[in-house]
Amino acid sequence: MTETAIEKVKRGLPGRYRAERRFRLMGMGALAVSGLFLLVLFSSIISNGWSAFYQTVIKLNVFIDPVRMDVGNLGSADYQGLIKASLRRDFPQVRSRRDKKRLYAIVSTGAAFQLRDMVMKDPSLIGKSVDLWVPADDDVDMYLKGSYHGKNRYGRLKPVQVMAIKRLKEEGRLRERFNTTFFTAGDSREPELAGIRGAVTGSFYTLLVTLLLSFPVGVAAAVYLEEFATPGRWSDLIEVNINNLAAVPSIVFGLLGLSIFLNFFHLPRSSPLVGGLVLTLMTLPTIIIASRAALKTVPPSIREAALGVGASRMQTVFHHVLPLALPGMLTGTIIGMAQALGETAPLLMIGMVAFVADIPHSITDPSAVLPVQIYLWADSPERAFVEKTSAAIMVLLAFLMAMNGTAVYFRKKFEHKW
Repeated sequence: MTETAIEKVKRGLPGRYRAERRFRLMGMGALAVSGLFLLVLFSSIISNGWSAFYQTVIKLNVFIDPVRMDVGNLGSADYQGLIKASLRRDFPQVRSRRDKKRLYAIVSTGAAFQLRDMVMKDPSLIGKSVDLWVPADDDVDMYLKGSYHGKNRYGRLKPVQVMAIKRLKEEGRLRERFNTTFFTAGDSREPELAGIRGAVTGSFYTLLVTLLLSFPVGVAAAVYLEEFATPGRWSDLIEVNINNLAAVPSIVFGLLGLSIFLNFFHLPRSSPLVGGLVLTLMTLPTIIIASRAALKTVPPSIREAALGVGASRMQTVFHHVLPLALPGMLTGTIIGMAQALGETAPLLMIGMVAFVADIPHSITDPSAVLPVQIYLWADSPERAFVEKTSAAIMVLLAFLMAMNGTAVYFRKKFEHKW
């Protein structure tokens, strides 16, 4: 007897259902594996970086000896000598030249600058003894945070330094506090004095230049191509090239910036101005493509209605179509800015990899950006820069998540359902 079509379908249904369940399980497994990898990545970053938000400080009683002070030029006084004299008074049993040098090394070199700022702010302190909490050296900080284990549990610390640390701890003159230096200072060769303020400021100026250039140019290009350009060979060629530019490796834009903006126009090297110009070229295709997609979502009836009541083509686009497409354009722009914030390769090519300790105050000052700062710290040999690198990555990820969250908020808030 011949099998009917319905019987064939019924016979094949269990197999189709099993295949569908397998496919769904594979999809759930892929999501689980991706989530596991993200969890491992974030756990590694957080476990290495959370300790950078705390810093070990030492309390010293410093006598500001008038003999060492030049009242006419307080900035050039021997403040480092005053710090050393304080340590010698606290540990008189340390007598050899080598041990004294090691004793002095438990305090950061930034202590002298901290004391200088205090005296210059209040010269009446000259001739008095002051209690001063100063940052400990990075080796001391790493030791107290438990970063060294096993046979190397003291790291690079010597016995005289370990003795001094234990005594200071017993006397309550050694503690941990929130590391404000990490957020308020620029880069430094000393890990305990290094901060991200200079890099964050450089990133802000770079993204500001990128936004001011890429958003209006990208939106104008999208409006022209979508609303005014005549379909034909030239418009198709432009569209293909825009799509191709979106896939060009970012380092190519860095090479373009090096040859054009630096070597030809002689703009200041390592400046947010050049960095912003390079990132503008890189983000323009993303913004144009997103803006054109937003314009396409506006129903043709909007255009037809505006033209039907006598509006010109220009009025139709700028009074009706563009306001409705603007939320999608803003979303694409924010995503493009988030991509630019995380870029490193093109900025390395224009010299933003240089060591810059000062905080930039304009778009022409030399500066670094946060991803490049992370790259520099990751290449440093000091153990303390490992936690600094992870902490800076946490800050960068926070900025990226905030920008992407803002894009989602704009899309949800201003989304139109036709």
